[in-house]
Amino acid sequence: MTGRELDAAGITDPRLRAAYTRCRLLNARHGRTYFLATRLLPADRRPAVHALYGFARWADDIVDDTGAETTPAERAAALTRLDRLLRRALTGGGPTDEPVVLALADTADRYAIEPAHFTDFMASMRADLTVTDYATYADLRAYMHGSAAVIGLQMLPVLGTVTARALAAPHAAALGVAFQLTNFLRDVGEDLDRGRIYLPADLLAAHGVHRDLLLWSRHTGRRDPRIPAALRAAEDLTRAVYREAEPGLAML
Repeated sequence: MTGRELDAAGITDPRLRAAYTRCRLLNARHGRTYFLATRLLPADRRPAVHALYGFARWADDIVDDTGAETTPAERAAALTRLDRLLRRALTGGGPTDEPVVLALADTADRYAIEPAHFTDFMASMRADLTVTDYATYADLRAYMHGSAAVIGLQMLPVLGTVTARALAAPHAAALGVAFQLTNFLRDVGEDLDRGRIYLPADLLAAHGVHRDLLLWSRHTGRRDPRIPAALRAAEDLTRAVYREAEPGLAML
């Protein structure tokens, strides 16, 4: 099936075919839901989606590797190396032996994806190395521009639009943010284990929730009614962002 997709996309160079195949494997192994969703796309668009996923996954794995195996300095160095590879590939600064970066650069070129969408993404990944919480929704939204909104903007040229792309772009960005807010709600416990809280502190505080209370609940397994109240407020916020995104569906 991989060969048919690559043929449909007009990807004939052996190195590129191997690079895209690597990205497809990453998507299939680590992003099963997203991978299955690509099956609904025309065959010629799937390699690009796999490349976008593969790169995002690589960066995300670096910042989320908070176990004893790596130090913060090592994670920062790995992210810096990836950022340099990315910038060199996007600017034509020389060939790369990294298949994921090679496929990503080819995708960016084929679909004229703005380089800023990738550099903004990397800026938010760097924030994950040091920032552990966000005081306000505005602060969180600024982070999510790079971590989520730009993912929607990267995807937009690949999916194509029936209207001017500029009209669809705000809705695509909002959909990326809505997806990430949904993940934040799902992963509150896992993020706490990594020392992070991705729900705005002012929203939590409005319901009497703070880091210590969340940690107490996580470690003891006991419930406090203030926590589900705060999560419902975050859910309402997330639903509002989905409503921002909804008009864009008809533009694809």
